[in-house]
Amino acid sequence: MRILGLSSFGHDTSAALLEDGVIRAVIEESKLSRQKDARGLPAAAMKFCLSKAGAGWEGVDCIALTATPMRGWMRRSAAGARISPLDPMAAGHAQVREVGRLARELGYLRLLRHQTGAKKRITNIEHHMSHAASAFFLSPFERALVITMDEDGDGRSGMIAIGEGARLRKLRDIRYPHSLAWLYSRITEILGFVPHAEEHKTQWLSLGGEPAYREVFRDMLSQSGNGSVRLDYSYLDHGVGDRFVLSSKFWQKSGLPKNSNEFTDEQRRALAASVQQSCAEKVGEVIDSLRREHSIHDVCLGGGLFNNSLLVASLEQIVGLDHLFVPPAPGNSGTALGAALYVQHHEQHMPRKPYRSTSYWGPSYSRHEIKDVLDNCKARFSFQVMRDRQMDQAVQLLLGGKIIGWFQGPAEFGPRALGNRSVLASPWAPYVKENLNDFIKHREWFRPFAVSVPVEDAPRYFECSGLCESMNSLARVRPGVEGLPEGFVLPGGLVRLHTVSKEANPALWDLLKRFGLQSPAPMLINTSFNLFGEPLVVSPLDAIRSYACSGIDALLMDNFLLTKAPIASASAPVRETTSGSAVLSRISA
Repeated sequence: MRILGLSSFGHDTSAALLEDGVIRAVIEESKLSRQKDARGLPAAAMKFCLSKAGAGWEGVDCIALTATPMRGWMRRSAAGARISPLDPMAAGHAQVREVGRLARELGYLRLLRHQTGAKKRITNIEHHMSHAASAFFLSPFERALVITMDEDGDGRSGMIAIGEGARLRKLRDIRYPHSLAWLYSRITEILGFVPHAEEHKTQWLSLGGEPAYREVFRDMLSQSGNGSVRLDYSYLDHGVGDRFVLSSKFWQKSGLPKNSNEFTDEQRRALAASVQQSCAEKVGEVIDSLRREHSIHDVCLGGGLFNNSLLVASLEQIVGLDHLFVPPAPGNSGTALGAALYVQHHEQHMPRKPYRSTSYWGPSYSRHEIKDVLDNCKARFSFQVMRDRQMDQAVQLLLGGKIIGWFQGPAEFGPRALGNRSVLASPWAPYVKENLNDFIKHREWFRPFAVSVPVEDAPRYFECSGLCESMNSLARVRPGVEGLPEGFVLPGGLVRLHTVSKEANPALWDLLKRFGLQSPAPMLINTSFNLFGEPLVVSPLDAIRSYACSGIDALLMDNFLLTKAPIASASAPVRETTSGSAVLSRISA
């Protein structure tokens, strides 16, 4: 039984393939198309999933689509009319925009039906039910409270449900536009960042500020009841392009200049801290109320709001480190997998099975495929037959202060680099943060880097949960721990931590262990392997381009090594390209 899951036609589109209950493939369209904001049908992602099935559309039994266009149109239209009942022109413009959106979505749906054939069964799953399915069915819990929150999905901003065994039971919806995610995106935009893309910048900026405007947000959310979220309509208005914006009441209450260019640095940090803490407080209140009401200890979270790892870390302090779960991709891209899981359990009535917490479901490449790309690029490389020799070379590079691109196995699914498409560096190397920021990542000073550590070594240094494996939460430094690299501990003793298990990622685990034998601790900086403004690399060609066009010193792809300067180490010399070709011809792909 093959089920192809597709996300909605908005931002962060993706595709997922389930085969007899096993996750065979999941990938975001943007990573394959190399377009940061891929919308519409995820053509490249669908093609990849079909290739993993080894068949065309005739080999797919069901298509689970995360979209109900007509319902979404009716709900958003009704909400738009409620916001400006005394402004018929604004309401009329909003209706015209919604009709255009409906026409686009129905067009994509017709195109999908044409591609798959008229007899192919397409099942429409509501957006937030897909979020809930991804959150619950990937979790280790048998019974849990399931909460989803984002800006808008099929005209809803969230959902409350209970998961039990292989079933989900919806309790109620969170109506659009009563959305903490919408509020967070609007503050992100006011701060000068790109909404729906750079909310993580607001998150990290908040760590440097005091929540001076928290009372304004509390007043905005004061109409919320127990276990629900409700925005005060007086804080909302129609803006340019008929989008909802914050009304003049917000600016009057906060005392902030309406022109964000006039903000001081202190005001920017305070505004970010205020919205961050207000959202954490409100979600914590919702969780606490619902847990007491339904006598449930475990909680699953889905939706774009929970891409915020700082928010998740604060919620873990309420729920408990072992009682909270967030899927590897809680945002829109995760709905493709959620829709497929929902069909599998609710319509096909298949029993639930445990899933590994890893998310390495993207494309992988054989050694011959990698070498073909290297030869085509006329790249000089070394090839090591013995994996131990390659690992020793990587350690020597890292100990020498070099920054390396790390390309191993299948690409990870989700917004974060989890050790198969990563840039690695020693956290003790001089000026490593400056070199990463200035010559590779080109990013703001306040954004922290993650540190990877073997999962069995993590408790020696940190208090952390299993969510650190997917970097969906933060860790805290244990009291009394000394010798950690400077500059990577955030206010409050927080650390962006990536835990690595031998079972899930043996290559990175081995590298960390070897590096730890010659350094103060088995820790490496881990950041995403991509050029500024581009998605995470997936293919060997993506990796070579990012390596060549940035300040990365070396690139390791499988057993191939590319360097921009000779390796200064005591290790034995490696074979160059000419001998590597001969050796490679004798090994299997």
